[in-house]
Amino acid sequence: MNVSYLERGTGRIAYEVRGDGPLVVALPGMGELRSAYRFTVPALVDAGYRVAVMDLRGHGDSDDGFTSYDDVAAGTDVLALIDHLGQPATIVGSSMGAGASVWAAAEEPTKVTGLALLGPFVRDPQGNPLMPFLLRLLLTKPWGPAAWRAYYRTLYPGRPPADLTEHLARIQQSLRRGDHWRSFVRTTRTSHRPAEERLGQVDTPTLVVMGEKDPDFPDATAEGRFVADRLKGELLLVPNSGHYPMAEYPEIVNPALVRFLDRVHGRG
Repeated sequence: MNVSYLERGTGRIAYEVRGDGPLVVALPGMGELRSAYRFTVPALVDAGYRVAVMDLRGHGDSDDGFTSYDDVAAGTDVLALIDHLGQPATIVGSSMGAGASVWAAAEEPTKVTGLALLGPFVRDPQGNPLMPFLLRLLLTKPWGPAAWRAYYRTLYPGRPPADLTEHLARIQQSLRRGDHWRSFVRTTRTSHRPAEERLGQVDTPTLVVMGEKDPDFPDATAEGRFVADRLKGELLLVPNSGHYPMAEYPEIVNPALVRFLDRVHGRG
């Protein structure tokens, strides 16, 4: 692994790049690492794409100490990375990273050639108004890390990847680094309203990938259809999958991503 760093004024964003060809930038969701795309990157590189994967602020190898950790902050980071790498990019965003991707595409449309949104949060969850308070209580130390670990496992209701235990250990190790736990908790307080407000401003090819059993949504299929309809995009529903379909069923998601990228770039 060859980690590089992008200076962002009050801290650095960690990223790594593999492959050659049109640029794809992938960003994970809150509490995740760029290795969320460990099954995705090889397929995209083999298909002839240059793939950059980044850590969110206060996650993985990125720094703490930022003043904001929300969708807009992550969106500015991905646009800065696109500028740094020197060519427009298709953005692949998972979970909260999808909201950041939508914001970025609306903010700088000439820099974004397409969007692939996986388990996307592009609006605030519909449901219990007490949930933000309950989430803050759940993530309070000393029980917070164990609670997050237990919850994270529920996000793979179908066929968890064989290395899930090792991946979760990497996440837990990351959350113990520096002030990462505090950064993570601040990230959980993100509102996705800035992304929702800009859905109508996005005019770029879009693929939405949603696990049909994603426990983060009361009705994952309906949420996937909402996002795809608002963005005039294509919807791929992955049976039995949860919040990370690219890790549970890469044999379904990877070919769809490659086909989408090839269409965006006129390759097929």
